[in-house]
Amino acid sequence: MDLYPFDDDYLRRLREEDRQTTDHFVSYMSEFLLIKLRKRLDTKQAVDDVRQEVFVRFFAKLAELKDGRKLGSFVNSICNNVLMEWYRIESKSDQFARIEIDVATKTTIEDELVTEETKQVVRGVLARMKPREAAILQALFLEERTKDDVCQQFSVDRKYLRVLLHRAKEHFRSQYPPSNR
Repeated sequence: MDLYPFDDDYLRRLREEDRQTTDHFVSYMSEFLLIKLRKRLDTKQAVDDVRQEVFVRFFAKLAELKDGRKLGSFVNSICNNVLMEWYRIESKSDQFARIEIDVATKTTIEDELVTEETKQVVRGVLARMKPREAAILQALFLEERTKDDVCQQFSVDRKYLRVLLHRAKEHFRSQYPPSNR
């Protein structure tokens, strides 16, 4: 790629928003920015976002530039500033993502521990109950079987299952630790 010799006349045409000069400048500088940004950014979207931001800032600050020969270095310094801001934003969002993942992981681990502890307490209570009552509770609530299946297993009708279930629940509640209610 050939280096273009920028000068004050070129700078004047850019300030006057000459269409041909502006198109040339954007096309020319886009190639240089693309080379620089591809090495420093991970995604095509990030490259495009930074490149667009560089041009927005360049045209907003164009009036501040006094020497047309420094157009290239002016764009480069704007690019460096935008990249630094991009890195700062990305590192903060990565930190927040890591914090969110850590919080989610801790919550999940706590939940699993509480759930496992509760399961152990429930198993202990069921082990101390009458075998038939424990089997009914286990079939309905832990195995999530239908009442018709349970009626068939225990050779009872649905009305009597309701009575058995009520008694089993009462016995379970009486043995379940009051601090976990």
